[in-house]
Amino acid sequence: MESLSAVILGMQGTSLTPDEIAFFKSVKPYGYILFTRNTESPEQVKRLVGQLSDISGRERLPILIDQEGGRVARLKPPHWRKYPPAKTFAALAKSDMAMARKATYLNARMIAQELQELGITVDCAPLADLPVEGSHDVIGDRAFGHDAQQVIELAQAQADGLMEGGIVPVLKHIPGHGRAFCDSHHELPVVDVSLEELRKTDFVPFKALAHLPMAMTAHVLYTAIDKDRMATVSPTAIRIIREEIGFNGLLMSDDLSMKAMQGDFTQRTKDVIAAGCDIVLHCNGDMGEMRAIADGIEALSGKSEERAYAAMQTAVTPHPFDVAEAEATLQRVLPQAA
Repeated sequence: MESLSAVILGMQGTSLTPDEIAFFKSVKPYGYILFTRNTESPEQVKRLVGQLSDISGRERLPILIDQEGGRVARLKPPHWRKYPPAKTFAALAKSDMAMARKATYLNARMIAQELQELGITVDCAPLADLPVEGSHDVIGDRAFGHDAQQVIELAQAQADGLMEGGIVPVLKHIPGHGRAFCDSHHELPVVDVSLEELRKTDFVPFKALAHLPMAMTAHVLYTAIDKDRMATVSPTAIRIIREEIGFNGLLMSDDLSMKAMQGDFTQRTKDVIAAGCDIVLHCNGDMGEMRAIADGIEALSGKSEERAYAAMQTAVTPHPFDVAEAEATLQRVLPQAA
């Protein structure tokens, strides 16, 4: 197998610059992540994906996007559908769990079809976070509810829809972002509840969904786990994710450029890998930051390399799917949940 760097990187615009092409060829990232700034039209996204595939020379290249629905959707109208947030399906679940599962599945299957058509292979969903009263709205309507069993069932339905549409899902934000009272994009959330309480609540959905192929860490400091380091850079937290929660798939950090993290980018990179994450994620496409990350990154090897390759084999070749019928079902059942 070709030696790849344990990193997923973003890019600045709608096509690669000569600097980006040279850098990506040199670094050989495991994968790439797209944002709204990279998505102008279906034809343009296909060309960009083609560029990334060409410089990697690999089949089944991990190309990630955050396409949850609601406010976290990098592909937007008029070229792509507007999808509802997780809260819509959670509301439906209160009156009809079976229909909520079906609707969540169909919605995810439609997302998968759009991603497949563009050559995107990985969706950063589902969320399995359990928000608590008063927590920051960074999770909010992105959650499938406040009840662990409901979150498990709907998150699984979303993952099934993605995988059966040929897309690899990413479980987030392990071991739980729902208790954060601030936004980790801007500052470090600190959670002070006991480990026993975390085991009874936050960990439960992740434990039930630990069979999924990829997961993303929470940039949250849990004082009962590690009073000095947030989960992404805490060997203790990563050990809990692996051994207690039982997640054995590919574990990536949340974005290294978020303000919850400290230190220069070389050090952040080293800290993430030293803690036990398989892959470092960096999203904003800033070349200076990416060069610093390259100075700290390692080649994928051992179990991390095995997980990285295995994760991309988990989504099936999509079967025929009637989009019009799925849309009609969703239009019929979702207004009741509004």
